[in-house]
Amino acid sequence: MQQIPVDTAGAMLMVAQPPQPKYANQKTQERAADTRTGELLSTLDVLFVKDGNAEVVKITVPESSIVGELVMGTQVGITGLVARPWENEFNGQKRHGISFRAAFVSVQTAGASQAEAA
Repeated sequence: MQQIPVDTAGAMLMVAQPPQPKYANQKTQERAADTRTGELLSTLDVLFVKDGNAEVVKITVPESSIVGELVMGTQVGITGLVARPWENEFNGQKRHGISFRAAFVSVQTAGASQAEAA
């Protein structure tokens, strides 16, 4: 699967929705896990503001890679953010989009630059 690195330099990243468990199956509440490590995954909604544009993106991250208390409005640093295009077919309807995955997410300390956090 193709991965496209996302440049967060110069962007303000802020928690829009705190981390939530990611489920492989919502009905059975089966948790999603990293296919390589087996580690459980969480999702985090982040407000991504750069060059006067703002967008909320949902980022998947391994649970152990979330550092600090990430509550709504907290500025964060993100390391290893990649975008992955996807496509599937469900009930005869083709769907497509972009998913985001990060290696590490932490609270951005006051005075630290994005480069220091990433």
